[in-house]
Parts: sequence; C-alpha cells; structure tokens
Amino acid sequence: MKLSGYTYVRNGIEMDYPVVESIKSVLSICDEFIVVLGDSQDATREEIEGINSDKIKIVDTVWDFSKREGGVVFAEQANIGLDHVSGDWVFHIQADEVIHEDDINKIKESIIEFDSDPKIQGVILPYYHFWGGYNYIRTTRKVHRNEVRLFRNLKGIRSYRDSQGFRLFSSVDNYLKGETGKKLKVKKVDAPMFHYKRVRPPEKMKQKMNMFFRFYRDDKWIKKYEEKGNTYDYNNVDILEEFHKSHPAVMQKRIDNQDWEFVYDKSKQKMKFKYRILYVFEKLTGYRLFEYKNYKLI
Repeated sequence: MKLSGYTYVRNGIEMDYPVVESIKSVLSICDEFIVVLGDSQDATREEIEGINSDKIKIVDTVWDFSKREGGVVFAEQANIGLDHVSGDWVFHIQADEVIHEDDINKIKESIIEFDSDPKIQGVILPYYHFWGGYNYIRTTRKVHRNEVRLFRNLKGIRSYRDSQGFRLFSSVDNYLKGETGKKLKVKKVDAPMFHYKRVRPPEKMKQKMNMFFRFYRDDKWIKKYEEKGNTYDYNNVDILEEFHKSHPAVMQKRIDNQDWEFVYDKSKQKMKFKYRILYVFEKLTGYRLFEYKNYKLI
C-alpha cells in the first residue's frame, strides 16, 4: 500500500502559513508528497526545498484571480494535486493544518487496517480550530468538527466546493458540469488536526484575509473591508474555549516566537440566541443538532 500526501499553497511565507511545519508533520508516513505551488513572490519554494526530502515533488501553477465565486480557485488547486498523486491512499493536508507527532502512526496504522475493507472510502479527522493565538480554540457550529482528509485514490474523486472536503463523481466532466457527487463512506480516526487558520499577528491576519476574500467577494465589498483598518479584530467572534493540551513539536518554534498577545474578551461575544441555545445543547449532550456532514460515517 502506497500513501501519497499533498498540499497547495501560494505566498505561504508572506502570508505566514505554517506550510513547512505542516508538510513535516506528515512526511514520515507518506511515500511521496506533492506540493502544488502557486505563482509566489516570496521564499515559499526555497523553504519547501529546504526540507530536503526526495519524497517531495513541486508542481507549479498560476492562480486565476478572475474566478471570484465560492473559492473555486482553491478547489482547482486541490484537484491539480489529486491529478499528480500516485498512491493507493491520499492524505490531503492544507497549509495551515498540522498533525501531532503522537498521532501520526495511529493514522498510518488505521489506513493499513482499512485498506482491506473496500467499503471504507475515506477517513475523517477531528479538528482543533485555533483562534487569535495558541491558547484558544473555536468550538461553535461556525467551524466543522470533522472533515475528510484521507481517502482512497479512486477515479472520480474531486475537491468539493472550495476544497474543504471531497466527494466521488461519476466523471470529471460531470463534476465540471455541476454534478453534486456522492459523499464518501468513511471511518473516524481520533487523531486531531491542529488548524492554525486564525493564528497570526493581527496585521498579518488582516493582510491574509484581504487576499482570501478576493476569491469570494467583489471589489466593492473588499474595498470596504480593507478600509476597516490594518489589523484583525480577534474578539469579533462568537465563543472561544481555552486550550490546555500540547501542540505538535514542529510548531514549538512558532509558539516560542509569538510576538503578539491575544486576550479573549467574553463580553464581546457575538452569537444569535438560537445558536446559543444549540451551543448549550451540544455542550450538555455532545450532539450537534442539524450538523452539516460532507461524508457518510460507517
């Protein structure tokens, strides 16, 4: 059994993505690792090449900024990666996602176990969504609890929507024509994905979001957003919880070098009444009502 890993990134260093840490966190269990590298103007290529692994292959791409609807560019980059992997199983890890060293072998052992059961098409992993720094996580229904990150290299699997997850389509042509596809049949492995999407200095975070929204919003909306200031307000959030567990070792240098401080102000919580009720119910029961799931758990 061969396991292929892959990611996509553009200007990862300028945008302060932990892409090198991300790759390193899973490289040991991958037989190959594809990096779909967008047309960057920073040192992203040099940093990735500096990992110095013959498992890594870089595929160069150009991002189309004219495509402004639903993050389609991200899906395109994810699909380019799919077209270059050669393994029996695929591990898609995004440039701000990291696996803890205590869990990496658990993932590999699970894939070896699942490989003999053709009914299992993929694997979902639970998520820690960090916010503002390394001490808080967002746990409300505004973030996904689990997502497909490993799956069989089946013909017809494509990135779904903006590359959050994956589905099985009857053909690539039908995928491009708008077919909804079939949700993958998956097992869950308790190996949390550490998601550092909202962990940067406030100025860097605002810079990153200015770029990010260009793939979802029109110029008028973006102009208004940019005029709101040069720093990101991390207290513009619903509910955060403190995080007391250990981070992946590959992230320790970033944690030690953190040069900003975020203090969560609970008085600024923004959550509609109905979502607050649902949140309380989830905390009491462990069950998330009306949860969106881009997979079928078996």
